Amino acid sequence: MSGSARPWILLAVSALFEVAWIVSLKLTEGFTRILPLAGYLASGLGAAVFLSMAMRTIPMGTAYAVWMGVSLVGALGVDVALFEEPLDAFRVACALLIVAGVLGLRLAARG
Repeated sequence: MSGSARPWILLAVSALFEVAWIVSLKLTEGFTRILPLAGYLASGLGAAVFLSMAMRTIPMGTAYAVWMGVSLVGALGVDVALFEEPLDAFRVACALLIVAGVLGLRLAARG
């Protein structure tokens, strides 16, 4: 793995932890279920650790925006796939705008 790709991979791993974090939060049902609560704590820590590692190289604002964008699109995908949230053309278009913004920030960070 090249040195320039590593922080972006760490950021992607952090975003995956963030999606797990938000899903486990939903599954705690108001912090009344212990197993999802344990997942919530572990995935939240994982998201923070990997984000922090990525920010050693990636500027904070860029890292945070990309992380949130990827996490948001991931959470939307999980919501549709697991929790039967409806998906229409407008939501898809908005998600694509987020992806475009994330890609733009990634390209801008190369300079």
